[in-house]
Amino acid sequence: MKHLSKLVDSLSRTTVAVLGDLVVDEFIHGEIARVSREAPVLILNHKGRELVPGGAANAVMNLAALGVSVLPVGIVGDDESGRALIKLFQRQHIPVSGVQRVKGWTTITKTRILAGHAHTVHQQVVRVDRTPDHAPDRHTMRELALAARKYATAADAFLVSDYGYGAASPEVLHAARSGKRNPCTDLPVTLDSRFRMTQFTGITAATPNEAEVEAALGVQIGKNDARLAQCGNKLREKMKLESLLVTRGRDGMALFTVAKSPLAIPVHGSDEAKDVTGAGDTVIATFTAALAAGASAEDAARLANVAGGIVVMKRGTATVSSAELKAALG
Repeated sequence: MKHLSKLVDSLSRTTVAVLGDLVVDEFIHGEIARVSREAPVLILNHKGRELVPGGAANAVMNLAALGVSVLPVGIVGDDESGRALIKLFQRQHIPVSGVQRVKGWTTITKTRILAGHAHTVHQQVVRVDRTPDHAPDRHTMRELALAARKYATAADAFLVSDYGYGAASPEVLHAARSGKRNPCTDLPVTLDSRFRMTQFTGITAATPNEAEVEAALGVQIGKNDARLAQCGNKLREKMKLESLLVTRGRDGMALFTVAKSPLAIPVHGSDEAKDVTGAGDTVIATFTAALAAGASAEDAARLANVAGGIVVMKRGTATVSSAELKAALG
């Protein structure tokens, strides 16, 4: 583990550009008062509200927590959530010139209502999503591509976080890489795509979860390790990836590379997660940062596995710091 600890120290000397769907996670906390007479629902006494970066914005914050210089590219609206996200980035000294502020655009906001009694852990009872009702227009997509292209020239790696809302589409990435001198030619380009990973080209590595692999190939893996190995190799070859890191929840991770047999990585720490919200963002952020620092895919995967094991033991959308990583490796 000593060499992984040294790897953590080197992350602060890297820069990562992030093209992604910026999300705000809103958490509303309430204490259960009684059951309503109007309907069989709980009445909660409001106890608190917080807005935190989610989606690609969570990946950005995880990179910053690791000491990485991060350059985000995405879209926010001229609304409360968008303004709050900009402020959250600025507090962490994260540049916001690549974030397009678009009038009429709804900042993607996922509101989770958590309920419980005093001195107990609050549990999520419902989630309400506010999302854009249309795709980004051509002007916005062109500005995204230009910002991504500019940032790529200053980065050691390029992370694509695609939640399906349009900012991190294959078209935007292609436009960012077009021209005589492709700024991403010599960079590791990592991908986390919820619904369309096989539509992307020129990707170095991807970090899907097992369900996303199943959806991409139209198969069921279940607990069949042989089928997992077959599917992982097939998807890596189909996408022409150097490496594919499949996250498997309490079963850990599986890494597929060109030269080696599949590597099973057991889950780090407890297999009883407290909250998996945003864990995938932590994994790809750590994996990408390690590749940016020159690590092998195996070392990057092992470090990402430790980071994932730490973050799922935290409540809500959270980050992992370099100090926490080093302590866990200690």
